[in-house]
Amino acid sequence: MIKNFNNKKILIVGGTGSFGKAMVQRVLDSKLNFSEIRIFSRDEKKQDDLRKELNNSKIKFYIGDIRDISSIDNATREIDYIFHAAALKQVPSCEFYPLEAVKTNVIGTQNLIEVAEKNKVKKIVCLSTDKAVYPINAMGISKAMMEKIAISKSLQKNGNTEICVTRYGNVMGSRGSVIPLLINQIKSNKPMTITDSNMTRFMMTMDEALELVLYALDKGKNGQIFIKKTDASNLKVLTKSLAKIYGKKNYPIKIIGVRHGEKLHETLMNREERLAAKENKSYFIISPDLRDLNYDKYFSKGQIKLSNSSDYTSLNTNQLTIEELEKKILKI
Repeated sequence: MIKNFNNKKILIVGGTGSFGKAMVQRVLDSKLNFSEIRIFSRDEKKQDDLRKELNNSKIKFYIGDIRDISSIDNATREIDYIFHAAALKQVPSCEFYPLEAVKTNVIGTQNLIEVAEKNKVKKIVCLSTDKAVYPINAMGISKAMMEKIAISKSLQKNGNTEICVTRYGNVMGSRGSVIPLLINQIKSNKPMTITDSNMTRFMMTMDEALELVLYALDKGKNGQIFIKKTDASNLKVLTKSLAKIYGKKNYPIKIIGVRHGEKLHETLMNREERLAAKENKSYFIISPDLRDLNYDKYFSKGQIKLSNSSDYTSLNTNQLTIEELEKKILKI
């Protein structure tokens, strides 16, 4: 899948985050003769740290914000492929400042796609989240609208730029995820705090997230959404796995209750999407509704019955045992 990068210019928007840094390292490790990687973000400190860490003349750093269409316009010129990972991702901050989430996640995505089409970028892969499905918080709502913007733009076909979306849950060990918090609590001899022992979450490693995005880049057609079949675990199994790893038998657990904006179980694909999705061994692929702007078709033609379909959630996917999750944690 990584063969696409030979002699290509790649732009990672939001490139100083967990995904961006991992993708850069994946490309470097591939030993392919890529032409250039551009890192676009608004945080000069993170850019300076990454520049010193990588020390590679083929990696260029662009300061800017996707809310500012002129700054992203400059960064997309002569680019072949874009990975769009810039977003406001924290649920609490988006709850307090929902309009800021709209400016970055929705309007910023529209800005990026418009200039990418103008500058003849070959393909954009937009990164979304399970929180975009049945959204109950501002972050999820803004990411759902991000998906709608991407798919709408793909169907308008303003140029030759292909646009795909990938959707996945929290990446294990990434900034802001629960595993680093629990590990820090164990190391500090504090009780592990969890919301509800029956709460389930998808358990995806960064390598799995990269494979999903690279698969979408390689195989994706305009307007498609890609979802990786992902294992899950409840928080009781997660805490037992971490306690076992650190040799802390019967480690104390503190239940704090489900927080505002949280779901008991996450959904990667709703039942309506699942009816329309194709699948292979590792992925679900949802193709866009290709009806044109003749609105009558939306009201006069029905769809397949939904009675035999179900959502794809962190409760009904494969559930990891303590030992299986332990092995997965040790890989991150």
